[in-house]
Amino acid sequence: MPINILIGDRSYRIKVAATDEEAVRKTIRQINDKIIEFKTGFAGKDMQDYIAMVLVWYASQVGTRQDGKHSSDIQEIQAVLEKMENKLKEAL
Repeated sequence: MPINILIGDRSYRIKVAATDEEAVRKTIRQINDKIIEFKTGFAGKDMQDYIAMVLVWYASQVGTRQDGKHSSDIQEIQAVLEKMENKLKEAL
């Protein structure tokens, strides 16, 4: 199902399974909260800097998970991050 998401100051239309919509929206909320946290705590010249900081933070958080779903989660998140990166490149 297609949904609209907002990351930083940009809107994106993505397709997700209906069963994954809640998890995706929760992740987007977490990403936007971290963007705000990094904007208030670190110097950056534009939104892309803050998004890059959040991506590094998010990827490092996934690497430290202890719930046994490590490798499959990493592959899924890597695919999502690659899609997001491609969308950002298109937008720029």
